[in-house]
Amino acid sequence: MEKELLFSEETIKGRVKALAKSISSDYKGEEPLFIGVLNGVIFFFADLMREMTVPVTMDFLRATSYGSRMNSSGVVRITKDVEIPVRGRHLILVEDIVDTGLTLSYITRKIRAEKPESLRICALIDKSERRQEKVSIDYRGFLVQGGFIVGYGLDYENRYRNLRDIYVIK
Repeated sequence: MEKELLFSEETIKGRVKALAKSISSDYKGEEPLFIGVLNGVIFFFADLMREMTVPVTMDFLRATSYGSRMNSSGVVRITKDVEIPVRGRHLILVEDIVDTGLTLSYITRKIRAEKPESLRICALIDKSERRQEKVSIDYRGFLVQGGFIVGYGLDYENRYRNLRDIYVIK
């Protein structure tokens, strides 16, 4: 499969540092709970956590709507839920990519029902090309208009996650 470089490892590192600085500034004096959406978020989440300058608590959930296809199935399933209670906590939901918005919309409705103090969204990639649900991203790494993206945790049929750069595949 042919791929074209979209963001280099150095560009990604710089953007992750900037996001961590902004979040740390916003949460000075707090200890937010970061919830990473598996599997794609793993590299971004780890790098973001290491750059934070405020105390953090971490947990994960796993949601899927893609299976092994390039297009969302439209059906969101939670296959691993958050284990730390969220009621009354400041939450930051961390996503690798927001595409159609279906998964993020489903997750945020579910989490808001548990009455957190606040909920903000941090996404490495905001890909607006196929957006079906309006979602608010508070901390955005990169805005991308189109293309299928792999690398730095993002996959195609569970491949390419380990690439250090982000590519558009053709």
